[in-house]
Amino acid sequence: MTEDYEVEFIERGDRHARFLVRGVTPAFANGIRRAIIADVPTLSIDTVRMVENSSVMFDEQLGLRLGLVPLTTPLGEFEEGDTVTLSLDVSGPSTAYSGDLVSSDGMVQPADDNIPIIDLKDDQRLELEADAVLSTGKDHAKHQGGVAVGYRHLQRVEVLGDSDEYGEEETNILRGVIEEDGELVPTEEFDHDLTNRYPGKEIEVHDVPNAFVFDVDTDGSLTVDEIVTAAAASISDRADELEQAVQL
Repeated sequence: MTEDYEVEFIERGDRHARFLVRGVTPAFANGIRRAIIADVPTLSIDTVRMVENSSVMFDEQLGLRLGLVPLTTPLGEFEEGDTVTLSLDVSGPSTAYSGDLVSSDGMVQPADDNIPIIDLKDDQRLELEADAVLSTGKDHAKHQGGVAVGYRHLQRVEVLGDSDEYGEEETNILRGVIEEDGELVPTEEFDHDLTNRYPGKEIEVHDVPNAFVFDVDTDGSLTVDEIVTAAAASISDRADELEQAVQL
């Protein structure tokens, strides 16, 4: 990878984004993907202390559900291994939701308020305290802030000429993003079928060298901007560590 790389967003939101990176190698693209999944720390419930559980569900099952509730994770505010305490106290008849969790730190809240934990009937109650710990996806999948991360080559379509007028036109499915006269076109705009985009034409599809389109979805613990930036920083930090180790 050189410093002459370019980034262009095709879609951009807090939890989902699609963006093009030019001027990077396949190895670097895969490194970013792996770092987003495994290296960026997030907070997740790790320890649960039950005060009262008269529901129909075992403590361990509830602990599993609570551990999968994404929590907002402010970057730079905690070190790995730090904990934040949350509490929950819901009586039936009612449904306990993630939004019922009360955090001891205002910066750490459930990323979604409407995740159901358990339905409580009459005379049932769930009261507990929980510790959320900051850790990475390398330690446990519940700390993977990037829930769906992938990349593809940017592709270019070359029109060779008109197709055989007596030939039978078959669908030509392509998924991703194509570059057409300098414009980026997501394939869903033409139902992923190139024959809709280039009717009656004979075409060839080529990968654009060192240009990759990333699709990133997060669980809400971090925004896409935050998780991608942190992943790139982790790669840079590891490279610096390796450089120092080699010089010893």
